[in-house]
Amino acid sequence: MDKNKSKNYRAIWISDIHLGSSGAQAEHLLEFLRYNDSNYLYLVGDIIDGWSLTKRWYWPQSHNDVIQKILRKARKGTKITFIPGNHDEGARTFLGITFGDIEIKNEAFHKTAKNEKLWVIHGDLFDEVMQHARWLAYIGDSAYTFLLWLNKWFNRIRRLINLPYWSLSQFLKLKVKKAVSIINAFETLMVREASRRGCDGVVCGHIHKSELKMIDNKIYANDGDWVESLTALVEHKNGELEIINWAELGHDHPYQNDITKVKKIA
Repeated sequence: MDKNKSKNYRAIWISDIHLGSSGAQAEHLLEFLRYNDSNYLYLVGDIIDGWSLTKRWYWPQSHNDVIQKILRKARKGTKITFIPGNHDEGARTFLGITFGDIEIKNEAFHKTAKNEKLWVIHGDLFDEVMQHARWLAYIGDSAYTFLLWLNKWFNRIRRLINLPYWSLSQFLKLKVKKAVSIINAFETLMVREASRRGCDGVVCGHIHKSELKMIDNKIYANDGDWVESLTALVEHKNGELEIINWAELGHDHPYQNDITKVKKIA
């Protein structure tokens, strides 16, 4: 991508940024936001990690820069919708309120240029662990935090030997058969719920696994995250959906990015 030109999409979906946690890849996201604009921007939950912030305060300048960049986009006319997730569930107290030109909703419905109706939701409300064993989710979050810490140091070593970013944490997670089984069940459930709402598909986050595919003739789109995979879902002007993978650019520093790689519906 030419750095002197911004890519302009009809819509962009991002989620699971986890600002306020040490695992957040805020510098990479800031770079993405600088060179990618859209008419609609959906913040699909876990933008700020309230769970992490209650344990210890962590808020470097880069995290503040991301918030300022999003607010600046709103002021310039981007229609921004924030759908809280489980890590920033406190924002659900303000559903229906517009804050800094950003509308806070529990869910949203997006009509693409192809006239496809997409249900937009974080996804934690349909997570069995979150709903019926919340204590287990907190334990899992602590283990996941350690995995992200390990991932951070692993990539620092890679940079020292001039290798690009690669998510060790995501690789290990997807090697666990139980995790794969849970992801598959989540995808099927989300598509079923979208169908019940009369939608052509669903856009969600929550499980930190980007995906774009058809399940039972419905669109399943997960925009991924910005702690491991560094991905976003975009809609082009013609209504085509793609996953942009910011981590597969082959550079070890976000400000050296000059191309984007995408994944299309098969």
